[in-house]
Amino acid sequence: MTTIDTTDTNDMPPQDPNAVSITINGRTVAARKGDLIIAAADSVDEYIPRFCYHPRMSSVGMCRQCMVEVEGPRGPMMVVSCMTPVADGQVVRTDTPQVKRAQEGMIELLLANHPLDCPVCDKGGECPLQDQAFSHGAGESRFVEEKRHYEKPIPISDLVFLDRERCILCDRCTRFADEVAGDPLISFTQRGNNTQVMTFPDEPFASYFSGNTVQICPVGALTASPYRFKARPWDLEQRESTCTTCSVGCRTVVQSSRDELLRFQGVDSDPVNWGWLCDKGRFNFQSTNSDDRLSTPQVKSGDSFVAISWSEAMETVARTIRHAREGSIAILGGARGTNEDAFMWGALADAVGITMKDAQLDDGLPASVFSYSQATIDSACAGGTVILLAPDLKEELPVLYLRLRDAVQKKRIRLIEVSSHETGLTKYAWKSVRAESGTTAQVVAALLAEAEISTQLASGSVVVVAGRPNLAEAASHTMEAIDAVVAAAPSASVLPVLRRGNVRGALSLGLAPSNGKDAAAILEASAAGQVDCLILLGADPLSDVADIDLARRGIAGAKFVVALDTFLSASASHADIVLPAAAYGEKDGTTMNLEGRVTSVVQKITPRGTSRSDWMVAVELLSLLGYETDFSTLSDVQQAMAQKFPGFGSTTTSVAVKRDGVVVSVTPPTSTLSASSVAGPRNSYEFRLDLSRKLFDRAVGTITSQSLENLAAEAQIFVHPLDLDRIGAADGANVRISNSHSSIVLPIRPASFVPRGTAWVPFNQLGADVRELVRRNVSVVDVRIESM
Repeated sequence: MTTIDTTDTNDMPPQDPNAVSITINGRTVAARKGDLIIAAADSVDEYIPRFCYHPRMSSVGMCRQCMVEVEGPRGPMMVVSCMTPVADGQVVRTDTPQVKRAQEGMIELLLANHPLDCPVCDKGGECPLQDQAFSHGAGESRFVEEKRHYEKPIPISDLVFLDRERCILCDRCTRFADEVAGDPLISFTQRGNNTQVMTFPDEPFASYFSGNTVQICPVGALTASPYRFKARPWDLEQRESTCTTCSVGCRTVVQSSRDELLRFQGVDSDPVNWGWLCDKGRFNFQSTNSDDRLSTPQVKSGDSFVAISWSEAMETVARTIRHAREGSIAILGGARGTNEDAFMWGALADAVGITMKDAQLDDGLPASVFSYSQATIDSACAGGTVILLAPDLKEELPVLYLRLRDAVQKKRIRLIEVSSHETGLTKYAWKSVRAESGTTAQVVAALLAEAEISTQLASGSVVVVAGRPNLAEAASHTMEAIDAVVAAAPSASVLPVLRRGNVRGALSLGLAPSNGKDAAAILEASAAGQVDCLILLGADPLSDVADIDLARRGIAGAKFVVALDTFLSASASHADIVLPAAAYGEKDGTTMNLEGRVTSVVQKITPRGTSRSDWMVAVELLSLLGYETDFSTLSDVQQAMAQKFPGFGSTTTSVAVKRDGVVVSVTPPTSTLSASSVAGPRNSYEFRLDLSRKLFDRAVGTITSQSLENLAAEAQIFVHPLDLDRIGAADGANVRISNSHSSIVLPIRPASFVPRGTAWVPFNQLGADVRELVRRNVSVVDVRIESM
């Protein structure tokens, strides 16, 4: 009797043509075409020893430690698992006698010249070579000859030391510098037995990402100066957290010993940082340990401060708020704290009726930038076209720069850059166009009208990476440029790249400006005597507001200033009451990065002195002002936050917030935008000022970290070499820069990356303050440059 199969083949799920099934040590493993054997083994926790392999970099097969046995047509054969792709039906064995002998031989060869100085090596206790010498080594060495010796350690940068005797030539540091960072400043030199890692003569390893090479080094060849000889790995306690140095939100491990922060290490978060950190975010933990930290509340007494109790300080602040005129209280800042901090200060503002508030300091974009269709870092890097209307990401958001650079290098995206001068991403851009400040919208509209560009935009998704590229230019010019892109590509999404760590969270949870009363308007009102109480939440207008004259008048005009901060900043030194705030690593909570991803931040050490979390101060003020509060723990605040902002409900209970995070969609309230200013034509004898940030400047977190404080450059003005000839000044000579507002003196330098007619000055550097020339009521700033 014949049996008829009635199964409908249309109901069968389609087979994945890229699926591959292999066997590793008797276990069936599902993999995909193109996967390497070592990656497939990792996916099922079958550990294969390795030194050179790293999942975020190309494989090179340098160390030969990852040898495995694969059955082939001619029988078992030894292959390097980090260079061999999987194949359907492949049989892999990782623990045969032949494999073990090969691994023992490699360990013995590596140890032939490697110094046995584990007791004094910073890597001791967390060293893969040390671990594998025990687990996969022969247990003894046949080499009795003198080991190789080099001068050591060599400082190859201000942050990194090199010990060539320990190097096993795994090629991790050189690959990272070249492939990931794009800064090939460290490479192999010499040949044969004399091969070694070294920098080029007179060129230090001056990469913004040098600390990553220390973390991925499998031995103690590269060590970081801030951590050298500070602790042993078994002395360290650690918790996973999120870096808040900028708004990328890199996942990190916070490590401490004896109640002192000692090291930050990158954590591989697939949607965000892939394990990488910039040097500023990695090493600025030293500021938390600084002796200059505020530890007790202080009150102004003459020209100095006197320590007082928290109860006295809070009674004084509450009394000032209680007696202030209606509508005369203002809050600036909040972007350096947690979501819970911002929520409670927003709740205080709503309860008291405070309408003047802004988490930014007139150096970002209006909150309306969040009203566009929003992109994520992953979606920007996934494919299509990315249009850059942003500052130099390598300087302001370094790890986002790494992600976009990787996407370009692997040909997933095409980058279109419109900027006032060349940036770190210029050489990777498909199209890069210079737009003089004040003309960006017009340049973008003309560029997108070109047939080639239109075809590219229509070929896939479009993401606009938008930020404030020039602090001497009105934000409205960038917003108009975004509108020009959306008009040409209506389905485009926007990735806002505002700089401060939790600026998106603070704006979303209650500290966004309303009725047009942004930071500049608040400072103007304060200068006019309309602010009875100005509260600074970790904000320093005297250092961060581009219009320094406005900042000075605003601070001076406030009748009473309260500063909640970790240090006595320039603005806090003018306050009437200074309250010590808990710093990063001293409080728990959550933060929101530039794409809206909410992740956890954790407390690892005890707050300095009597420092408190910002939300605690807000809760106590509410109580002193007569409002009923039932907030006694962080959990209480998070529950209230989830009730008011439903998108945050998942973050208080989800395990994901402690790992890769949860993307939360909360659109901050937007106020009516002021009419955009039209940039007038520039006189041929003047220069248009371009003012933007560099990674290392006079920021408090930098100048209070011993390893970073000397990395900020002297203030200089950069012009095109032909413009330098026109000015008639020598390279490095002092020149006078002036306009109708003021004049300053700075050394001048030629720079081919600056277009003709533009003068670029890095913001907040050591020396004369270029902000003296900036006024917010003008759309762009033109200056004269005269030889002295």
